[in-house]
Amino acid sequence: MLVREVDLSGRVNDRLLLRMISWASGTRRRGANALRVNLDQRMYLGTSMGAWTQAAMRGPSAWSIGERELMAALVAKWNACACCTDVHSAVASSHVGSASVDAVLADFRSARISAGLKATLAFLEKMTLRPAGLSEEDAVAVLASGVSEQSLADAIAVAAVFNLITRYVNTLEFSMPRADKCRRVAAALVSGGYPQ
Repeated sequence: MLVREVDLSGRVNDRLLLRMISWASGTRRRGANALRVNLDQRMYLGTSMGAWTQAAMRGPSAWSIGERELMAALVAKWNACACCTDVHSAVASSHVGSASVDAVLADFRSARISAGLKATLAFLEKMTLRPAGLSEEDAVAVLASGVSEQSLADAIAVAAVFNLITRYVNTLEFSMPRADKCRRVAAALVSGGYPQ
């Protein structure tokens, strides 16, 4: 379902730009939604969303950028958001290698990653898919694996941001970009971080 406000939003210059992009690229409606939302990000997501995403994904943390991107890719996978899964898998691959990313996406429990990352991913999986079942014992299990409270909080922030973003993308029915577009978006995230 296309949200009407997205379809009709934007300043005159933005609407003209979107029409030109749609005409030149041959995309209509769904393909342009991501562009509309990016142009009017403050109206749809609030002024702090970009800063929150940048802080969660690139701010100080014991988790590497690659590990946080891997968390984002898994949250996207669990939420059946193919677009976000592909983009964040590509960013994670640039940091930790595609073999590691593929192994984690296939089955993080059997992948060759640290016990702390495995425990944290199990926590995030439950947070994403069965949040009502999340308990203090789940947090204790992560801490027992050697992950600090701050690192668990950092991982929760990544999952919270991407649970919101992936559900938002799915609600607006963003079309799956071509592979070359995913690579360009991933390259922009690797070099410049997240737009604020």
